Amino acid sequence: MVRTPDEVMAGLPAERRQAIEARAEELLREVEGLRALRILAERSQEQIADGLGIKQPSVHKIERQADLYLSTLRRFVEAAGGTLELRVNLPGKGTIRLTGIGDLHS
Repeated sequence: MVRTPDEVMAGLPAERRQAIEARAEELLREVEGLRALRILAERSQEQIADGLGIKQPSVHKIERQADLYLSTLRRFVEAAGGTLELRVNLPGKGTIRLTGIGDLHS
């Protein structure tokens, strides 16, 4: 008999279940690439294109690029309904938030 994921989780010790749930939350906060970000934001390429004022094939191209301007990344994130925040981790200095990077209005 095949068990559902919920049944498997219910059969685990509480500590193990909590560790799995914590890792799942961590993975949900990490996405690889703009396509994954768009899907997480529940947006189609057409919706992103409308937000950017471009055509859908251009969104497809942006999603496949390995290197792009920060201003393009910021606009893509905003079209997906989010905001872009850049942080730098420096040894001994902690995390520093960069502002105005990739902002066309700065």
